[in-house]
Amino acid sequence: MKYECDVIEDLLPLYKDGACSEASTRAVEEHIKECPKCAKILNALEDTEIDELIVRERDNIIGSQSRYFKRKSAVAGMVVAAIFALPILICLIVNLASGHGLTWFFIVLASMMIPTSLFVVPLMAPKNRMFWTMISFTASLIILLAVCCIYSRGTWFFVAASSVLFGLSICFMPFIACRRPVNEYLKNFKGLTVMAVDTLTFFLMILCIGLHVHVSGFFGTALSISVPIIMMCWVIFFIIRYLKVNGMTKAGICIMALSLFGHFGTKAILYLTLKNSSNGGVQVYSEPSMINVIAGLVVGAVFILIGMLLKNKGEKNND
Repeated sequence: MKYECDVIEDLLPLYKDGACSEASTRAVEEHIKECPKCAKILNALEDTEIDELIVRERDNIIGSQSRYFKRKSAVAGMVVAAIFALPILICLIVNLASGHGLTWFFIVLASMMIPTSLFVVPLMAPKNRMFWTMISFTASLIILLAVCCIYSRGTWFFVAASSVLFGLSICFMPFIACRRPVNEYLKNFKGLTVMAVDTLTFFLMILCIGLHVHVSGFFGTALSISVPIIMMCWVIFFIIRYLKVNGMTKAGICIMALSLFGHFGTKAILYLTLKNSSNGGVQVYSEPSMINVIAGLVVGAVFILIGMLLKNKGEKNND
């Protein structure tokens, strides 16, 4: 035999994967014709059962490590939960010993749910940890507001809760929409869903405030100010999300739209506010300057022109 078995055995895994050079391939093929031992080793390497066994072993190792870390996370979560339970237990004992009943106990209990949602839920949740953390944090904050409102004998819960929901929807909805399991249902409608939720929670907040303050003309004034702004936000969203042009062109269109809205939209808001105000409102307003509109239109046109040039340049490079 031209080559030693040790040399061929080193080349057999590469030969099996088709990674050998032509000279090495010829050497291996010539050798295994004369050497039953190396031919048997090659047959063993080509046995799919070995590959399946390796895959099973890999999956078993990954699964065991995953279960190990999940157990460790669960233990850490229980320890942190026990630490958070100490103030609750202390407050319960003090309340009962002082004869004040459970007045402050429920407030402390509700308040400790907030750090629990931020520290314990991520450790205890088996999957979709960020999703459940955001949901539990929102729920715990709403519960705390409800408990405080009940014990203070207030009527402000719906105003505070709707305002908190609106603020948290702005912060959390982009993340929730992109995380499992929500993203599996929304697919390509994530941005549209986020905008819809933000809009609904905003108008829910306006409704709760209006029902709470009992001020004549509140809804007319609030809607005359907010509706044009909300509509402008939707216009910008549709331009950015659905308009089939490049980024520079989108930026130019948005600048021009904002410039026009800054002038005509402001005048419309002022007119509607004065019309819906119960006392006539403040009669002196400074008119928006047309110089700002012209400057915005010029800057937007420049961006659009740059976008068109970049598009033409890209088309020429593709040709």
